[in-house]
Amino acid sequence: MTPDLGLWIVFNIFVLGMLAIDLGVFHRKAHAVTTKEATTWCFVWVTLALLFNAGIHIWLGPEKALEFFTGYLIEYSLSVDNIFVFIIILSYFAVPAAYQHRVLFWGILGALIMRGVFIGAGALLLQHFHWVIYVFGAFLVFTGIKMLIKEETSVHPEDNPVIKVLRQLMPLSPQYEGQRFFIKRNGNWAATPLFVVLLVVESTDLIFAVDSVPAIFAVSSDPFIVYTSNVFAILGLRSLYFLLAGVMGLFIYLRYGLGIVLGFVGIKMLLVDIYKIPIGVSLGVVAGILTLSIAASLLVRPRKGELPVPGLGLGKVGNKKPRRMLSAGPNRVWIWVAIIGAVLAIVIFAQAFQQ
Repeated sequence: MTPDLGLWIVFNIFVLGMLAIDLGVFHRKAHAVTTKEATTWCFVWVTLALLFNAGIHIWLGPEKALEFFTGYLIEYSLSVDNIFVFIIILSYFAVPAAYQHRVLFWGILGALIMRGVFIGAGALLLQHFHWVIYVFGAFLVFTGIKMLIKEETSVHPEDNPVIKVLRQLMPLSPQYEGQRFFIKRNGNWAATPLFVVLLVVESTDLIFAVDSVPAIFAVSSDPFIVYTSNVFAILGLRSLYFLLAGVMGLFIYLRYGLGIVLGFVGIKMLLVDIYKIPIGVSLGVVAGILTLSIAASLLVRPRKGELPVPGLGLGKVGNKKPRRMLSAGPNRVWIWVAIIGAVLAIVIFAQAFQQ
């Protein structure tokens, strides 16, 4: 069964309604988000996603439900990589804790629009040009390999071209002006640092969308499944940020798990005309990789001083010192040999079970 236009409209009204409740009721006044509040909202968004998944199972069938859940799991896990960068950006620009939610709210609203455009364009390309699936697959394999072999990633927010363009268009206020993105002084409008941070967050998410959107097309070719799983993952991103921001240093091997996930879904796309990997196997592989990478992060510790962990300390706005992403160090080799072996075992077992 294919979802009709009415289902699309109802879903988007629901999303806009939840965003209005979030900003207009629970975050009408600026405040620092507590761990308890972030945990509650994480629970709310995940529960809503699972209830929606149950609805898909009832109305569209078990195959679509499995596609949605697998896609949601991939997108939600990839959003953790966004959190790494969000931590660096908000720390670099010394965004006060009370205003961080506002930046992420509007940043994620923009991300929803961009993902919708990307997904629509991707679905159109795949519908008319089948060979595009091989381009997506090769790109994901390349990205996955790059995540595995690259030791660390430096982030330079001050070099973002969006900021340079903004400087040409209007003056910038030297300090934060509460929650405002713009301020009028002496008859002229100026952008506040909060608006600069918003633009950097939006442009950064645009880069992440290039990775995540092709990944979800490896799971499902149904635009409704692709879109809704993406939306639910993005909606839960803010609460996940506030929940994990202080403990991101614990998940040192998750980045490599994400690299393997991207590589796997890329290979799945490249093999689509030779052998279609069952969605159940895909779910098992993705869940297995993520579980093992989190377990490895919690059980295996690198030597002291081996990891540069970005914190949330407030620095001066415009600090030129680049921040680095986490690097897992030399311990990762034998761990990933074990993870890849476990994943292969899962695939072999699943195939044997189906036969």
